[in-house]
Amino acid sequence: MIVKNRIYNNTLYVLLSGELDEHSAMNTRLTLDELFEGKNFKQIIIDLSELDFMDSTGIGVLIGRYKKMKDRNIPIFICNPSNHAEKIFKMTGLYDIMPKIV
Repeated sequence: MIVKNRIYNNTLYVLLSGELDEHSAMNTRLTLDELFEGKNFKQIIIDLSELDFMDSTGIGVLIGRYKKMKDRNIPIFICNPSNHAEKIFKMTGLYDIMPKIV
């Protein structure tokens, strides 16, 4: 899993590339926590266009980051979901807590 990021106009943009599963979850969780804690921004947009695979562990990583940011009143949005990510987000209802934006 590769995590890229940048801040622009008070928005933290994060690109997740690769597979978010039990093998990459811990490092991804730690990387995202570090990014989310260390910066000053008002919202987060996670780009999933390069996410090849995500299992239940990966879903847990995203839900955990959502909960942390909810406590700080910082919304998380999803953009450009891959076909695989789109199916998972629709099936699990994740778009209800992390809306998809265009």
